[in-house]
Amino acid sequence: MNSIRILGGITLRPSSLWKVVVQYRTVKTSPIWRQKVPKVPNSSKTAVPKISDVKRLIGLAKPERLKLAGALGLLVVSSGVTMAVPFCIGKVIDIIYTASQEGKMEEKLNSLCQILLVVFLLGGVANFGRVYLMTVAGQNIVKRLREKLFNSVMKQEIGFFDKTKTGELINRLSADASLVGQSVTNNISDGLRSIAQAVGGVGMMVYVSAKLTAISLGIVPPVALVSIIYGRYVRNITKQVQTSLADATQLAEEKVGNIRTVRAFAQEEKECAAYDRKISHVLKLSYKEALARGVFWGFTGMSGNVIVLSVFYYGGLMMTESQMTVGELSAFLLYAAYVGVSMGGLTTFYTELMRGLGASSRLWQLVDREPRIPVAAGLSPSMSPQGNINFNNINFHYPSRPETTIFSDLSLNVPSGSVTAVVGPSGSGKSTLGSLLLRMYDPTQGSVQLDGQDIRELNPTWLRNQIGTVSQEPVLFSCSIAENIGYGASNPTAVTDDQIITAAKQANAYNFIQSFPEGFQTLVGERGHMLSGGQRQRVAIARAILKDPKILLLDEATSALDAESEYLVQEALERLMVGRTVITIAHRLSTIKTANQIAVINDGCIVEAGSYDELMLLTDGMFRRLVERQTITR
Repeated sequence: MNSIRILGGITLRPSSLWKVVVQYRTVKTSPIWRQKVPKVPNSSKTAVPKISDVKRLIGLAKPERLKLAGALGLLVVSSGVTMAVPFCIGKVIDIIYTASQEGKMEEKLNSLCQILLVVFLLGGVANFGRVYLMTVAGQNIVKRLREKLFNSVMKQEIGFFDKTKTGELINRLSADASLVGQSVTNNISDGLRSIAQAVGGVGMMVYVSAKLTAISLGIVPPVALVSIIYGRYVRNITKQVQTSLADATQLAEEKVGNIRTVRAFAQEEKECAAYDRKISHVLKLSYKEALARGVFWGFTGMSGNVIVLSVFYYGGLMMTESQMTVGELSAFLLYAAYVGVSMGGLTTFYTELMRGLGASSRLWQLVDREPRIPVAAGLSPSMSPQGNINFNNINFHYPSRPETTIFSDLSLNVPSGSVTAVVGPSGSGKSTLGSLLLRMYDPTQGSVQLDGQDIRELNPTWLRNQIGTVSQEPVLFSCSIAENIGYGASNPTAVTDDQIITAAKQANAYNFIQSFPEGFQTLVGERGHMLSGGQRQRVAIARAILKDPKILLLDEATSALDAESEYLVQEALERLMVGRTVITIAHRLSTIKTANQIAVINDGCIVEAGSYDELMLLTDGMFRRLVERQTITR
C-alpha cells in the first residue's frame, strides 16, 4: 500500500529526502535495472531517531490525553471481542458437530448466537468510538502543530527564506504535519491493537493446543529473519522512488508556478519533455520496487501458507488421535491467521512510526529555530519618528552569498522631510538599501540609524509600521481590491470603506476600480495578475497611503509603465510624498530632477552625492554619464 500512496501524489521535499541514506544495488539478473541511480548523501541524523524526538512526538498527544485514554479503553474492549471470535466460532462448530447427534443443536445454537450477537454489537460500538476519538485527537494535534509551525515560519528572517524553498515549507505544513499527527494517534492505536491481537492470539493458540503452537511457531523465526533483512532492501528502493518523485514534483511545482514565463518563451514542449524524463526515472525505479515487493510478498505469502499447511497436517493427525476437536482446530487456524495479520500490522506500525519520527525531527528543527532578526523585540517609541535616516559605514553581503560584497564602507545621510534619489548601475545595491532600512537584513558592519537610534535596538514591527513601500512589481494577494488596500493598515479589520475609497481616490485608482462590475470587491487573481501593471501600482500606492507612514521607500515604481500609467502613478506618488522622508530608487528623470539630493552608488559605496544640477556640472561624473545614456537602471 505504501507504493500506491507514494505514486498517488504525496508531496515530498527534496531537502528532507536528501538527508536519507539510499544505497542503490544494481540487480544483475535483469537488464532493466542496469542503469545507475544517483546516490543520496548519507545522514545519520535521520537514520537513527533521537530519544528526545520520540519523547517530544509522544508529548504532542498530551493535550489530548482524555480522548486518547478513552480510545485506548475502547481498544481493549474491541480487541477482547476480536480475540473471542475464533474461540466462539470453534464452539459453534463443536455444537453443530456434537449437539446434532443429541438432538439439542438448535437450542444450544440459538442461545450461543444470541450471546455472540450482543458481544459483536459491543465490539462494533467500541471500534466506532476508538476510531472517532483517535481521529478527532489526531486532527487537533495536527492543527496545533501547523499553528506552531506557521508561526515559526512567519517569524524567520528574510535570509532564511533566501536559502529555503517555498515548496519545502508548504510541504512541512501539509504532509509532514499530517504524518506526525497520524503517527501519534491512529498509528499508535493500530500498533497497540496489533500487539494486543498478536499476544492474545498466541496466548489463545497455546490455550487451545500448546503442542500445535510449538510446531507452527517453529517456522516463524527464520521467516521473520529473512523478512527483516529483505524488508530493509525493499525500503531502500522505496526511498529511491520517493527521492526521484520529489525531484519530479519540484520541477512541476517550479514550472507551474512560473507558467507565464514558460508561455512567454514558448517552452511548453521543453518543460513537458523534462518532466517526462523525471517521471520515466520514477517509473524505472517503481518497476524495480514492484519486483522487490513482489518477491517479498510472494515469499511471506508462501511462508504463511506453509504454516497453515503444517497446522492442517499436524492438526489432522491430532484429531485422529482425539487430542483436539474440529472446533478447536478451526479456532486455532483463525488465531494463527490473526497473529499473521497482526505481525503485518506491527511492520506497518514500525514503518509509519519511523516516518513520523523523521518528519517530526524536520518540524522541530523549524519550530525551534530562533530568527536572527526578531519580529517584535526592542524599543517601541510612543511618538512617530522625525524621519532622519543615516547609513553609517555599512559593509554588507547577503547571507546566501557571503562571497559577494554588496557594500563597502557605505555612508549616506537622508534628512527628515527630504527626497533622496538613489541611482547607479544595475546590481550596485540600490534596492538593498531599502532592505537594510526595513531591517530585512542586518549589515555585517556599520549601522542604520533612525533619528540617531540604531534600528537594531528598535522593535522591527514598530519600525516597519513607520515605512511605506511601493516597488516596481508590487505583490498583491489573491483577494479583493479592498482587502489589498486595507492590508496597509496596522489593523486591517478596523479599516472602514470610506478610508479605502479615500485612499483609492488619492492614488488615482478609484475610477478604474469603479469600472469593474464588482468594484472594490473585484478579485485581483494570484499575485494581482488580473490587473495591469499601472493598476497594480496604484493599488499599492493606495495601500501605502492608508498606512500613512512617516518614511516612504519607492523602488522603481514607474520604470515599467506606459506613458499614461506613468503619469497617473507619478501624480499619485507626488501626492503621497508630501511631508514625508522619501528614498526613491532609480526613478525616471522627471522625479530625479525634483529630488533634494541624488546619491550615486558604484562598487559598493556612494561615489557622488548632490542635487541634480550639481551632479550634472561634473563633466566626468557617473551620474552625468547615466543621464546622457538614458540608462538609469535599478
